[in-house]
Amino acid sequence: MRKFRNNLIGVDQGSRVLFSDFETDGVMWSGSGERAIAVNIRFSEAFLDAPVVMAGLAMWDLGQGVNARGDLSVRKVTARDFEVVFKTWGDSRVARIRVDWTALGELRHSDDWDLG
Repeated sequence: MRKFRNNLIGVDQGSRVLFSDFETDGVMWSGSGERAIAVNIRFSEAFLDAPVVMAGLAMWDLGQGVNARGDLSVRKVTARDFEVVFKTWGDSRVARIRVDWTALGELRHSDDWDLG
């Protein structure tokens, strides 16, 4: 469980199209086997330290006649940004993906001292 030390909590959120490979015949649409894309997303303001980040598929557009396979994850979370990663494999044809995300964490308080 994550416990916050102060009462200045920030919530940042957004929506991001990770790729639209059907337009360019990109690897997620035309490829096969294991494929992945990682996209860096910057927070609108820095948190005090790495926040909790939740992400979910807001839109997915898949080719017909193949299996729908996908894995969405968040990694490399810092106080300023994070990466969202989408993976697929096999014969799946993914035309495009949009992700909605929310970050929750402590913000710097004006009374905080910076001794570094």
